[in-house]
Amino acid sequence: MDFLGWRVFPLLTLLASFLFIFYMRTSSKPSNSECSLLPHDRFWILSNNIVTPSGVISGAVEVRGGNIISVVEKENQQWKIKSNVVDYGDAVVMPGLIDVHAHIDEPGRTEWEGFSSGTKAAAAGGVTTLIDMPLNSCPSTVSEETLKLKVDAAEDKIYVDVGFWGGLVPDNAFNRTALEGLLKAGVLGLKSFMCPSGINDFPMTNASHIKEGLNVLAKYKRPLLVHAEVELDSESDFEASDGINDARSYSTYLKTRPPSWEEAAIRELLEVTKDTRTGGPSEGSHVHIVHLSDTRASLDMIKGAKNSGDSLSVETCPHYLAFSSEEIPDGDTRYKCSPPIRDSANRERLWDALMEGHIDMLSSDHSPTVPELKRFHEGDFLKAWGGISSLQYVLPVTWSYGRKYGITLNQLASWWSERPAKLAGQDFKGSIVSGNHADIVVWEPDTEFELDDNHTAYHKNPSISAYMGKRLSGKVLATFVRGNLVYKEGQHAPVACGVPIVAK
Repeated sequence: MDFLGWRVFPLLTLLASFLFIFYMRTSSKPSNSECSLLPHDRFWILSNNIVTPSGVISGAVEVRGGNIISVVEKENQQWKIKSNVVDYGDAVVMPGLIDVHAHIDEPGRTEWEGFSSGTKAAAAGGVTTLIDMPLNSCPSTVSEETLKLKVDAAEDKIYVDVGFWGGLVPDNAFNRTALEGLLKAGVLGLKSFMCPSGINDFPMTNASHIKEGLNVLAKYKRPLLVHAEVELDSESDFEASDGINDARSYSTYLKTRPPSWEEAAIRELLEVTKDTRTGGPSEGSHVHIVHLSDTRASLDMIKGAKNSGDSLSVETCPHYLAFSSEEIPDGDTRYKCSPPIRDSANRERLWDALMEGHIDMLSSDHSPTVPELKRFHEGDFLKAWGGISSLQYVLPVTWSYGRKYGITLNQLASWWSERPAKLAGQDFKGSIVSGNHADIVVWEPDTEFELDDNHTAYHKNPSISAYMGKRLSGKVLATFVRGNLVYKEGQHAPVACGVPIVAK
């Protein structure tokens, strides 16, 4: 380009930017009324408590065409002369939650959970994006073909945006073509189990499989999520017997999956994550440890690996922060999950690690099933299906149990929005800033409610949730997904207009 071109090009760019901003600020048309309970394409959300990356402000968020156009503080008067203003007073306006660990069991097991019921529950709980796990549906998402089944099944059923993890299993781990095909088809990353998953077409992986997976993921700069438990031979043949080892006692189940399983898996995994360091053979890949339960040696090893430069993150779940094993009633199999809920001292250390930043984020690990598989009548923890049903409740649960630890609104946004967005590669989600998708939850921190039969739950099988019967604080008033008001105090938009997220 000649000298004149270099002089003119910036002027043309500036002019184009001006015309774009002028259009965005002057053009307004009604939204698709079937997608939104608010009949405007451009509007302002007002609140005295807007959670932004720089802190909580009093002001307004301008939304246009599904995106956030501006965020202004109260001292800026421009929003006062505008129409289409929704004033939420003192309610909290926060980035919508991003749940990176949810099992939506469609296709194949819609009686457990489906895209319609699962995303309705998500919207009612302030979750605006969820990333679906590759197992518990049938078939599991381990190939281009099975991913297509997932995406097709979600068509016209999702009330929030939904992305998809693919599965790393022995059948594809050493097949670079197959793994690259799955990644090119659009999964946001891969997930593997270091112990039996309980699903026949999703077998466990070892360190060699994981190493191969990371080599492929490095090219695409996408994460590997790992269920980090390893069965130890000396502790895997536990059987319950009448009397001392009662299968109705949670302590019996707890003995079958001791902390040493997590410790052994993480120790083995961290031998592989060294490859993710700068200059390593898998530089560009990232390992994410899901649902950490143990806070003994496991947490110390994770801290050490991070300090050494491993590309590594870790999540825990609200049920590990809310409950302790001593409090679980005999036979109440709603609490069964893996890794298991541990004792109250462990719970306190989890809170410390989360508050201190050693645990990076939270996820629901929403893992529903049908009531009969929970074996309520038997109350047998060893035979019941494991998994906590929780998707609709994670915001009020985190807030209700975290208030005594002094959690802040910005911490909530970091754990549930900003960091999950980064893990899932969603650059335009996770925070209330100009240019991002208008994914927003509005909620009242001090409003209490009972999770009882009078509370409307949208999960396919709400009775199986361990949170039923609890009193919580933090009522969700409204949920916006890409500017569409998809949920408002017990009502969903007439049409499900969420977007399937497929990586490019």
